[in-house]
Amino acid sequence: MTKKNAGKRPGPVVLDVKGKQLDADDARRISHPLTGGVILFARNFESRAQLVSLTREIRALRDDVLICIDHEGGRVQRCKTDGFTHLPAMARLGELWDRDVLAATRAAVACGYVLAAELRACDIDLSFTPVLDLDYGRSGVIGDRAFHADPRVVAMLANHLTHGLLLAGMANCGKHFPGHGHVEADSHVAVPVDERTLDEILEQDVRPYQWMGMTLASVMPAHVIYPKVDPNPAGFSRYWLQDILRGQLGFEGVIFSDDLSMEGASVAGTVTQGARAALDAGCDMVLICNHPERADQLLAELDVSIDKASQRRVRRLFARGKAMDWNKLEQDAGYRSALRQLRDEALIG
Repeated sequence: MTKKNAGKRPGPVVLDVKGKQLDADDARRISHPLTGGVILFARNFESRAQLVSLTREIRALRDDVLICIDHEGGRVQRCKTDGFTHLPAMARLGELWDRDVLAATRAAVACGYVLAAELRACDIDLSFTPVLDLDYGRSGVIGDRAFHADPRVVAMLANHLTHGLLLAGMANCGKHFPGHGHVEADSHVAVPVDERTLDEILEQDVRPYQWMGMTLASVMPAHVIYPKVDPNPAGFSRYWLQDILRGQLGFEGVIFSDDLSMEGASVAGTVTQGARAALDAGCDMVLICNHPERADQLLAELDVSIDKASQRRVRRLFARGKAMDWNKLEQDAGYRSALRQLRDEALIG
């Protein structure tokens, strides 16, 4: 852990902000001692200058909150204009793997580096990537966000992508444990149910988490119920998070809940009941997005002691090293080389 991050005391709640700059309600929520992170969305981005101004506002209020974003490439990328590289969907890397394994691994490193370096130039700590779900051809919400159908290929490409992230000083988040790719329902608007047995899931979907091992810095479980294993969605299941992820796989990083405002989380009850259930199951941090009134309710009602072990884990997710500003980044040899590799493989325009 760097000295820079040693004094950070993030709380367990990650919440969003309403617009392109902070208002008084945003500032009040971010200042709450239970807040440990801020997640940004496309609505929070207009230009690089505006984004840098927003992250500076957040840092001025709290220098101990993790600034996060969902920025995978393809259709899940929040910043796509004003110089940001529109990165390919991860399935494109899987297709390249099928043609040329070495080219695909080089391109995965380049993708990770470009993704992280551009976000870090705007003072963002973490992107919730990579997706480790398998492409069974069933899930519309996952679809081309998955690298491949073969768990070995997923693990290899994700490992190279996370190496690229790390070269730019960014950690990673594997999602959606133990696997969202086999269900058709979208957990944003439904409660997906996966009827497979534990052995089937361990043999396929869980393999990338097992094979990546200590490379994984954080994990986000799925809002999916696996009734032959546990009656609760994975993100609210001590069996999945403690017995399998922590126990059997030996995972020691951060566990984030997926967004508690999604329909897949509704089985846990109110947002506060969901947060308690997720934290009791083993999550270190819980996300509440797109509903500021629910965030207010959660901050007012959640009565938990802040876990020191969780704080230590979260501190390791803060960006490391000094990020380049955008002008220096554009002249950086490594960044230019990464862009060239992606263009040579026709993965970016």
